Order: sequence, then structure tokens, then C-alpha cells
Amino acid sequence: MRELFDEVAGKSPLDPREAVRRTMRAPQRKRVYAGAGVTEADGGFLVTLDDKPIRTPSGRQLIAPSREIADAIAGEWNTQGETIDPLTMPLTRFANSVVEGVVDRVEAVSDDVAKYLGSDLLFYRAGHPEALVAREAAHWDPILFWAADTLGAHFILAEGIVHVAQPDSAIAAARAAFPANPWPIAALHVVTTLTGSALLALALCHGVRDPDQVWAAAHVDEDWNIEKWGVDEEVAARRAARLVDFRAAAAILKGLER
Repeated sequence: MRELFDEVAGKSPLDPREAVRRTMRAPQRKRVYAGAGVTEADGGFLVTLDDKPIRTPSGRQLIAPSREIADAIAGEWNTQGETIDPLTMPLTRFANSVVEGVVDRVEAVSDDVAKYLGSDLLFYRAGHPEALVAREAAHWDPILFWAADTLGAHFILAEGIVHVAQPDSAIAAARAAFPANPWPIAALHVVTTLTGSALLALALCHGVRDPDQVWAAAHVDEDWNIEKWGVDEEVAARRAARLVDFRAAAAILKGLER
């Protein structure tokens, strides 16, 4: 059972995409359990297979912080067929990442997210055409206004891709809004890396924007190019794979609200 969980989890503490790549390279295992369940435990809710606790590669029990999250993880195991398909289990991969790589490294994960505040997607704007300029502003300006008005984080915008140094005070103010617990900071990290924007991740974490709005804001330029030049099937496939992990991280944040 441990080996089965290891392959599903991918043994990747912070990068869900690498976890998927690893599991895709491994042969799929047959389902050897009857069902997954949830039981209360110290610190949260324990996910079980055939009434035995799921354990991560290092032997830690998989304890989710809320019943909703634990039920969703168990649901991924219960919906598997004769063979286990790790690509359909993003919440399990996420949970493994938290327990293995974030619980003891919250500050380090926060540091990694904070790096994006120095070169966030939302800071670098197109100079033309006017329609794209307006679309970026419509999606991105409300997030920057919220960061300034609510968080006290005043960032500098730039046209093009030339790097602009951001004020240390702005970065510190935004970082002060990061969650301090393993599960939400892990979700913040995943959303940040998938969108290229810590500010979009913060907006999702604080309920300023919903998942659909954040995903759309992260792909303004890409969607503009699709409208002009059509869909690149390879790019579309990569985006669909990223969306699976984005939805999982958003589900974690929603599950923590209850």
C-alpha cells in the first residue's frame, strides 16, 4: 500500500507538474484496496484505505485540516477503477506535498512565493494594441488597487519586459498577508507558480477574486494571442494539465474556509 501511495504522490514536495511527470513515467498499479474513508484524528481528519491510515513516503499519516478536504481526497481514491491513475488525483498529490515538504518548511515556502512579488505578472504591461492594454487593466488593476488600499502594498508598473525593482516596503506589506499555516501557504505557492503571480494567488486566498477570475487574469495575454492566431494544441494541453492542479489548490483554499 505504501508503494502505491508513493507513486500517486510523486514524491515532489513543491512542484505538482514534476509530480505528474514522475507518475507518468511509472507503470500504473492495480487497485488493491476496497475503499477509502475518513476518521477524526488529532489535528484534523485522517484519510484511510481499508481503515488503515494512508502514510506518506516518510511514514507520516495523511491528516487533512478539514472534513471537506479529507472527504475530497478519499473521493479520489474511491473513484479509481481497476488501475490507479495519478493524473486524476491532484488533491492526493497536493496533500503529499504539504505533509512531506511544507509542514516543516512554512517559512521557506513563503520565501519562495515572496520572490514573485519582485517581478509579478501584473506589473508588466503591454504598450499596444489599445484593446490588449485595456484588457490587462480590466483584469489586473483591481488586484493592484486592492493590494494598495487593503494591504498597503504600493507596486510600480512597467511597460514591456524590462525589470523594474519594486519597493521593499511593498513586498513586505504583501508578504504580511501570506497565510502562516502549511496547507494554505502550500496552496498559495501552487497558485503562484501556475499563474506567475503572487498577487493573483493572494487575491484568491483572501476571497477578492474567485478561481475562474484568477485563471482568466493569469492568461490575458495568452488568450489574446489565441484570438488572433488560433489555438496551439500543445500549449492548450499543457494549460489543461496546469488547470487540474490550479483547481485542486483552489479547492484546498475553499475547504479551509469552513
